[in-house]
Amino acid sequence: MGRGDACFRHLAQHSAHHHHSLQQRRLHSPLLPIPNPRRHLPPPPPAAMETDPRVIIGPSGSVSRSDMRADLERRGQDPESLDLGTNMMLHILYGYLPKPPVSPTATISLAGASRVPDGVDRISRLPDVVLLDIISRLPAKDAARTAALASRWRPLWRSAPLTLVDSHLLPDGGASGPLIIGAPSPRAVTAAVASALAAHPGPFRCVHLTCSTMEEHRGELSRWLDILVAKGVKELVFVNRPWPMDLRLPATLFSCASLTRLYLGVWRLPDTTAVPRGARFPNLLELGLCMNVMEDRDLAFMLERSPVLEFLLIMWSQTGVRLRLVSQSLRCLQLALTCLQYIDVVDAPRLERLFQWETVPRAEPTPPGNKKRPSWIKIGHAPNLRVLGYLEPGGQELAGSKENIVPSVQILAMVVQFGVRSTVKKVPGFLRCFPNLETLHVHSPTLSGEPTGKVNLKFWQEDGPIKCVLQSLKKLFFYEFRGSRSEVSFLKFIAETGRVLEQMVVVVAVECFSPGDDGVNAKLKPLTGAKWNSKACQLELFKSPRTGGGGPAYSTKIASYFGFADPFDLQYYYKAERIIHVS
Repeated sequence: MGRGDACFRHLAQHSAHHHHSLQQRRLHSPLLPIPNPRRHLPPPPPAAMETDPRVIIGPSGSVSRSDMRADLERRGQDPESLDLGTNMMLHILYGYLPKPPVSPTATISLAGASRVPDGVDRISRLPDVVLLDIISRLPAKDAARTAALASRWRPLWRSAPLTLVDSHLLPDGGASGPLIIGAPSPRAVTAAVASALAAHPGPFRCVHLTCSTMEEHRGELSRWLDILVAKGVKELVFVNRPWPMDLRLPATLFSCASLTRLYLGVWRLPDTTAVPRGARFPNLLELGLCMNVMEDRDLAFMLERSPVLEFLLIMWSQTGVRLRLVSQSLRCLQLALTCLQYIDVVDAPRLERLFQWETVPRAEPTPPGNKKRPSWIKIGHAPNLRVLGYLEPGGQELAGSKENIVPSVQILAMVVQFGVRSTVKKVPGFLRCFPNLETLHVHSPTLSGEPTGKVNLKFWQEDGPIKCVLQSLKKLFFYEFRGSRSEVSFLKFIAETGRVLEQMVVVVAVECFSPGDDGVNAKLKPLTGAKWNSKACQLELFKSPRTGGGGPAYSTKIASYFGFADPFDLQYYYKAERIIHVS
């Protein structure tokens, strides 16, 4: 079993829950679409995912969809589970893609518009530069149709920068959402894309290609990339519809010097050892790598050849992530839903934000089974790193934590299993690495197994001083509070120790309000009765609007938006019911 297979198998264990809460997360994650009711995707059966690692494709080899379905059937398992699992992954992937700049469903209201009595076509009298700008903001199909308006418009479409989104060429204009596995490959759409790319002389403003099963169109794949390179595409989103899940992407891509934004999904990245030395992305600002097979050297190559890259997203890597970060330009790094072995920030002088969300520690094939080993993160030269999260004590280690002090971090988010004693005991060591921390977000997830011990207030008092708690921590946000002794002890320690604490927000989990519970007031009494060190601190208590537990709230869009000072404070919980306000 390859290391990528192991990563996928561990990620699949919580995919069902991720899908269950997808519609709920849409409230705070603008990039995750509400599932279409006609294409609702049930979670993959766990047995199909966990008992046979070959259900998931990794770098250990490519297996055809038909062979894998036949194998499941021989084992007495439902072959449909394969497509269900793949659709689940694709559905999540599509939520991470940037939205096209044009929409086929946009409406223009003519209410109140007055008719021109003389019937003169004044729009056609506008300068070419204005008409070209109008055409460039239309979907490709509508832009091409402007040639039929009048002779004045006929040559303009070929001169306007083209925006081409293949899903807009579907019969419903893509309104029903992305195509699912098992649906017929839209050959008419593929043909229309080929025709549009060949007919338009360029430049291409934005091209989104997500509908075609490129295994069936290998010839088009090479030709399309040749055309996009030759005609100077600026923004490219290119997702292969499986199967296979590791179709090799032609190295022609590395010749596309015009790119400013690039998102690639469900590919095997080109072998960079065969790419010409002069190949580079001199204008690339944003790179998204989703569900790809990529060697460590391929990722390092892309970073090295992207001298102005500012935003990097890695989502659900088929081979896991082992990242040695050296970049003079990168400002924001996001890793989501992937197996993580390590992040080593060697030299990133402009890095301001580093996010990891629902990453899974690597698994090693050691008898009698797979044993999880913590992933690790090391922060070297990153003097501008201000925002970091979600760190997971117990599932992750800070390499050389005693020496790995990061004074620049001001906002930190952590996921802490307060029902696991060994995990809670690692929290003080993590906090000591950030002596100038001002805002701390803590998410307390539902414990999957039985509690393994509790930590009381005495532990925190005897463990020694934590500089940031004493001197710099101003805000604490605690999510999904359930009233356990370990949770209460942690909050009391912060309240009774923090000298400059200004605000503590506690969001109480919804199950604490269920009938038969011993009462929210009883759970909160130790906290409200604490001897607060900072008399100016405000305690704010809310009832969580979330149900079903799950991971912390997160939005990839907000994470990369620098106008939002604290990307972990999504203002999601502020819509919740206020329980009490204590000053």
